[in-house]
Amino acid sequence: MRVAAQQGLEAVSVRHVAAAAGVSVGMVQHYFRDKDEMMSFAMSVVRDRSQARLAPAIERLGDNPPPRLFVRTFATTLLPLDNESMADGRVALAFIAYRAVRPSTAPALREETAQLVEFLANLLPEPAAADVAAGLLALMEGLGLYLLGGQYTAEQAIAALDAQLDRLFS
Repeated sequence: MRVAAQQGLEAVSVRHVAAAAGVSVGMVQHYFRDKDEMMSFAMSVVRDRSQARLAPAIERLGDNPPPRLFVRTFATTLLPLDNESMADGRVALAFIAYRAVRPSTAPALREETAQLVEFLANLLPEPAAADVAAGLLALMEGLGLYLLGGQYTAEQAIAALDAQLDRLFS
């Protein structure tokens, strides 16, 4: 994960990961046969970390929070707004780019995306909630890219998110 976050996807190889970890290539190959397995594992770690940040944030909202507050908390917790989530975001971005050129790995990403859209759609007041949820997810992804690329500050990203949520929940 550190190699992908700091040096980019092209640096992720069994050899580079072994060197970064200070272990032998054989040790890495004991756990991962190839780059596909390393990337899948890294993405599962990012997913677990995101869920670990999300669970307490949602729990702090209490029982039956207003849907707008729930969606805002969900989005801001997943956006790369601090050092830890930025590192995870870089790994996730590398993983998505990796999957873009490896069609055999795409079905799992499609399933995850469909689950997120369905989850968000259940929180939205719109009659076309699935389409609105897909747009909201795309907004989150775009804001994440702008945050990772340095085009937006955290304040700009949150302001853009809030503007969209105001439209959705007004």
